[in-house]
Amino acid sequence: MSNKIYFTPGPTGLYPTVPQHIHKALEDDVCAISHRSKKYEAIHEAAVSNVRALLGLPANFHIFFTGSATEIWDRTLENLVEESTFHLVNGSFSKRYFETALELKKNAKALEVPFGEGFDLKTVEVPAGTEMICLTHNETSSGVSLVVDDIKYIRQNNPNAIIAVDSVSSVPYPKYDWSQLDTLLFSVQKGFGLPAGLGVWVVSDKCIDRSIALQQKGKSIGSYHNLPSLLSKAKVNQTPETPNVLGIYLLAKVGEDMLKRGVDTIRKETDTKADILYNTIIKSSVFEPFVKNYEYSSKTVVVANTKILPSEVNKVLSEVGMQVGSGYAKYKDTQLRIANFPGTSVEQVEKLADCLSKIC
Repeated sequence: MSNKIYFTPGPTGLYPTVPQHIHKALEDDVCAISHRSKKYEAIHEAAVSNVRALLGLPANFHIFFTGSATEIWDRTLENLVEESTFHLVNGSFSKRYFETALELKKNAKALEVPFGEGFDLKTVEVPAGTEMICLTHNETSSGVSLVVDDIKYIRQNNPNAIIAVDSVSSVPYPKYDWSQLDTLLFSVQKGFGLPAGLGVWVVSDKCIDRSIALQQKGKSIGSYHNLPSLLSKAKVNQTPETPNVLGIYLLAKVGEDMLKRGVDTIRKETDTKADILYNTIIKSSVFEPFVKNYEYSSKTVVVANTKILPSEVNKVLSEVGMQVGSGYAKYKDTQLRIANFPGTSVEQVEKLADCLSKIC
């Protein structure tokens, strides 16, 4: 295993227990088992159970597995929308979700704010008749986050719409009120510290009913990963296709590790680590917070403007076995993106902060 500590926003460094779980998976021939076997069904059931417990999901929500979170953008739009969507856009990934809706020929509208700014959900006006409202809880590109408790205002003002939340770079940190949203998506190469290649789709009964209604109207809802097919197989702890068995196995194991650690502990440590990073950046003469309104500053992807090239910062950090991410796209030479996921400890973040202070 590499001794380098990766603070990159995704893929990020492996969760500390992943190497031992991979070794055990190879010993037990997990990569060669049939996805229709009892052995796989037990793995699938464990992964679903552990994710359900971590997220605090009620019984009227289901968990499905796909190839990526990007795929789930397509699946939500195909399964839950006949015509109209509305998107809050404040970064590259929320914009890509909006563009995906346009590519799928939906009547998609967006409220867009400048890169690095957030949304006051209490004041957002959604066009009448919108079928699905697409929110990105944590913008990996810009380090902007929504206030989770304020999702209730979107629900109150739009009770009939499906509320979809992209939580790719924040799960398992946020504590969602599941009565305020209908579907959530994420992938495992960020907060769970796993190899990429697995998307997790959380879906309510309301979404299942919407998908079936569209299907009965003769609308296309996709093929092997439509909600009725996913639900049918999930009831027997299977997937419609041959899945990423190793990824699901590792998700089950890391989920178990996180539950033993305690999700409340993970959240408290995330807050502590975020405070350390932001305080270091604020005091710096070289770095400054990119997101100016702290209320909207991400706790899991800290973005800082830098007067030193990220490559030069990483040269210094590499001497002590650490690496941070550079800015996204056109910001790659002017910003740092620092992942604050459960796979890194408070002590490791303190070490990083000390090194960044010395660079100053």
